[in-house]
Amino acid sequence: MSDTHPFTHLTERGEAHMVDITAKTPTVRQARARGFVECSPAIMNALRDESVPKGDVLAVARIAGIQASKRTPDLLPLAHPIAVHYCAVDLSLAEDGVEIRATVRTADRTGIEMEALTAVTVAALTVIDMVKGVDKMVAIRECYVEEKSGGRSGTWTRSAH
Repeated sequence: MSDTHPFTHLTERGEAHMVDITAKTPTVRQARARGFVECSPAIMNALRDESVPKGDVLAVARIAGIQASKRTPDLLPLAHPIAVHYCAVDLSLAEDGVEIRATVRTADRTGIEMEALTAVTVAALTVIDMVKGVDKMVAIRECYVEEKSGGRSGTWTRSAH
C-alpha cells in the first residue's frame, strides 16, 4: 500500500492497477455476506404458495449465487482469480422479502469477501428476475459483508447497524 494513496488498487500516480499478491502465502480464508430482497405482499404470497410462474425461485437463486461466486474475477476487473473451495448460499422467506446469506471459503493468497458479496448479489438479482412478472415492486434493499477471517488482517465482524 502506498504512503500517499491509502487504496491498494491505486499506483503512486493514482492509476488503477491489480495488486501483486505473488509473494503472499496462501491461508484459509472465509467470508460471510448477507443481502435482502424486499418484496410486495403479492410476491411473498406467490413465493409461499410456490406459484411463481418461473418455478422454484429459491433453488434457482441458490445455484446462481454459487455459480457467480466462482466467476467474480470475470465481473470485477481488479479482482484476483482465486479458487473457491466452498460456497453455500441460503435463502429464506421473511415477512416482507427474501433473506440471503452466503458463506465462501478458500485456501489462497487473498480474501474472499468479493466472492461472498457476488454470490449474494447475483442470488438477489435472480430472485428479482424470477418474480418481476408477479409484481415489479421488488428491490435489493441491502448487501454487505458480515464477517471475514484468515489472511494478514485476521478476523473481522461487522458491528450491529
